[in-house]
Amino acid sequence: MGYINTQDDQDISSINLKNLGTLDELENIIITHKIEEAIITVNNSKLKNINSIINRLIYLDIITKITPNLADFFAGKVKMKSLYNMSLIEIQQIKMSFFETCLKRTIDIVLSITAIILLSPVMLLMCIIIPLTSQGPIFYLQERIGHKGLFFNIIKFRSMKMNSEKNGPKLSSLSDKRITSIGKIMRKYRIDELPQFYNVLVGEMSLVGPRPERMFFAKQILQKAPHYKLVQKVKPGITSWGMVQYGYAENVDEMIKRLKYDIIYLENLSIISDIKVLIFTIFIILQGRGK
Repeated sequence: MGYINTQDDQDISSINLKNLGTLDELENIIITHKIEEAIITVNNSKLKNINSIINRLIYLDIITKITPNLADFFAGKVKMKSLYNMSLIEIQQIKMSFFETCLKRTIDIVLSITAIILLSPVMLLMCIIIPLTSQGPIFYLQERIGHKGLFFNIIKFRSMKMNSEKNGPKLSSLSDKRITSIGKIMRKYRIDELPQFYNVLVGEMSLVGPRPERMFFAKQILQKAPHYKLVQKVKPGITSWGMVQYGYAENVDEMIKRLKYDIIYLENLSIISDIKVLIFTIFIILQGRGK
């Protein structure tokens, strides 16, 4: 279809292709020209923007290939291809097969219904205890960013006092005085997250997937880690590899540290990976390692 010159100091006017625009217009170019595949070829001295470019292409589901001189830079994330006797390396996409996608959704529905039925006595007990121990509603709804950047309201049992964020959004910590007495117990065993099985049933979340964040914090993460946008390629989860391996984050820097585990999960999407995360999560809950 054409090319985008990412190196302003290089004269490529001799190339017999149409100049489609600038790198800043990448998303619009892909949509306008219905691009399905992109090939990246740059000098090793021009690598500073490559990660950002590839992350943008992967987010848009574009088949992305690079030239061999970039192979070492992406070791472990590529598979060999060829085009007209020119060796190319294809970047691994973040996606499950159609069968695995359907199976994952089936597992989400079956396990969520099962959990709601088996844990209904616990949830009913919380509905009685929460209003008795603190003023305010039983449930707490909060807007989060979900699959493909769409917003949804995540549902939790209220574990904090009313108006706990009157001075603006704030992450919780171990010594957070905003947490109620029953809230500390709920958070320790993640009981406050049980209502999220409803979010899973209606398709807003999955059992396993990167934890959804609020826009307030997502913007701060994106400024320091632009690849954070990749987590929106899948449904957010009640639990995640990041939560299992790192745990809760008390600030944006810790969110970014946890992000590397979510990226590992995305690069290894499979039902087996989901089952592994679920098993680890069960052990964490039994050990009371939430907060």
